Amino acid sequence: MPAKKPPTESMIPAAAPAAADAPVSSSLRTLAYERFRQNIMGGQLKAGQFVSQRELVDLLQVPLGAVREMIPRLEAGRLLLTVPKRGLQIAHVDMRLIRNAFQVRTMIEREAVQAYLRQVSEAELSQEESRHQAILDRALSGRPDPALDQDGLAVDWALHDRMVDSLGNEILSDIYRVNSMHVRMIRLEAPLVLPERVIPAMQEHLQFIGLLRARDAEGAVRAIEAHIDQSRQRVLSAMLRMG
Repeated sequence: MPAKKPPTESMIPAAAPAAADAPVSSSLRTLAYERFRQNIMGGQLKAGQFVSQRELVDLLQVPLGAVREMIPRLEAGRLLLTVPKRGLQIAHVDMRLIRNAFQVRTMIEREAVQAYLRQVSEAELSQEESRHQAILDRALSGRPDPALDQDGLAVDWALHDRMVDSLGNEILSDIYRVNSMHVRMIRLEAPLVLPERVIPAMQEHLQFIGLLRARDAEGAVRAIEAHIDQSRQRVLSAMLRMG
């Protein structure tokens, strides 16, 4: 069975004002973390940015107690660093983070491919292929498409998440999603124009899906390794161009 995912914001009641030392429920802790994740993924919180606990309270709209309880979890995931006399710093993107984040992706996804292949139906793979082909067709059309980037990213990451969840290991799924925040910050620090990002990603995914449909486990593992390496190379090339 796929790993259980954290509740979405719509499933959790809005946070009510509370004293900083008031007990914090598990739903508030989950809400604080999920809203932090959304702000990272959406680019509202940026790599290297300094932020205070009070600023996080205002941004996430949760009590101070929930922010304080969230901080150790973020520090453990290397998403946040407490800097003496300066406050909290969002993880800084550097070459070491890029290497580590993409290495984690490779290690987990290599294992996940084989679990996914054992479980996935032909009907699901056909749907994935159609979704990816639709995004690729939009990218190749040459027409202005403001929603293309976000739609492409949603299709891209949904496949990776589904594959990792097929392992049925909540610990690995949690590690993977934390690492996905690192990868998203890296991506935001190294912006690519749409043809450099969407087209090759969809082409690589379609090749991978084709190997899954052929039930070629070895070929699919090689394809996902190559896809992750190509993603890393695209990020590095963009960062080098930016100096």
